[in-house]
Amino acid sequence: MFCLMMAVCFNLQAETSALRLQVTGAIGPATSDYVTRGLQAAEAQGADLVILQLATPGGLDTSMREINKAILASPVVIVGYVAPEGARAASAGTYILYACPLAAMAPATNLGAATPVSIGGFHGIKAPPKEADKDEEAPSNEIAMRNKVVNDAKAYMRSLAERHGRNAEWAVSAVTKGESLSAPEALKLNVINLMAANETDLLKQLQGMKVSMPQGEVTLPSQELSISEFSPGWRYNLLNTIANPNVAYILLLLGIYGLIFEFMNPGYILPGVVGAICLLLGLYALHVLPINYTGMALLILGIALMVTETFVPSFGALGIGGIIAFILGSFMLIDTESVPGLEISRTLILSFTLVSSVFIFSVLGMAVKARRRRVVTGSEEMIGAIGKTMEPFSTEGNIVIHGEIWRAKSDQPLQKDQVVQVISREGLLLKVAPPVNISN
Repeated sequence: MFCLMMAVCFNLQAETSALRLQVTGAIGPATSDYVTRGLQAAEAQGADLVILQLATPGGLDTSMREINKAILASPVVIVGYVAPEGARAASAGTYILYACPLAAMAPATNLGAATPVSIGGFHGIKAPPKEADKDEEAPSNEIAMRNKVVNDAKAYMRSLAERHGRNAEWAVSAVTKGESLSAPEALKLNVINLMAANETDLLKQLQGMKVSMPQGEVTLPSQELSISEFSPGWRYNLLNTIANPNVAYILLLLGIYGLIFEFMNPGYILPGVVGAICLLLGLYALHVLPINYTGMALLILGIALMVTETFVPSFGALGIGGIIAFILGSFMLIDTESVPGLEISRTLILSFTLVSSVFIFSVLGMAVKARRRRVVTGSEEMIGAIGKTMEPFSTEGNIVIHGEIWRAKSDQPLQKDQVVQVISREGLLLKVAPPVNISN
């Protein structure tokens, strides 16, 4: 009996587990997909705890809200942990931390700066002005829109704070004033539940803690938890790669250039197929990224002007204008004021500007010239060719052209050694006539 009880106790201890999810970098669709699947996996395997490790400058509002919905609906206790030292949970990260039933921070970390301009999804909306000059800086419709956005964010943050019994007043000030806190200050103001130097310290402090959950009060295991990592997998890596602004920028341009090349040279197929795939992937990325549509229009205008330069000689005016529009559009393409950490690399922009200029002015220029050049081979080359008659004839006779003897017909009498020009071809019979500007 004693052995049986010991075995049962041992099995219970072995079954207690925690699942670790790591959110690093800007928050986007790939992040929300990863966290949602991780919480579902934690519930399916009966995990006692989920450690959601945060180190993010913020991200998209829509992705943040999807993550919070999954957190609030999960029956598993989730502790948001801002770590390692030096990390932050700014902007959207602050909302996620407040959504977790438990919140913890490592030393030398911070959270806050949760104004709507930092969580994305509200393009063109600036940060709220000071009370003194609020009515002087913006038209009434802009003020109204700004107030709607800020009030929505305030109510959302307050509801998260009240849901888990944490400091709601500071949460609102983080939205309205963009305030930030260090880990000790956050613990003192009841913004977080505890401060832990590392994961081992965190688990030790959590042992036996009682947590209020939707299904009732839950007591965390008092014994040591075994931690497993939830792997992001290929799906996260694919979505995260595509949603990277630099990759999206490259895909978009490759797609446009591939289709341009296919339209200029119909029948190559491969450039068109690759271009269409790249363009669709690039458009998907732009759909989930905070896009500045003026920048997008300038980018397309720049490419159009550079392509037009190859058809309509303008002594470089269209080309230079296209390069300027291309550079300005590239820098403005991503709304970096809305979401920090999603900027396109300046080096990449300048490199693609150089490559695009060379590609369009040289490759497409040569393609256009080749299309305009007179045909020099095949049956089409015979049209317009010059030859001489071998004998006089009024209907049909023989001519010499390119050192070859051809049968020819004419609508008017021709003399021997008379210069003629090919008008058309019917099989092996050429129709000729005296050229207008060439004498015998």
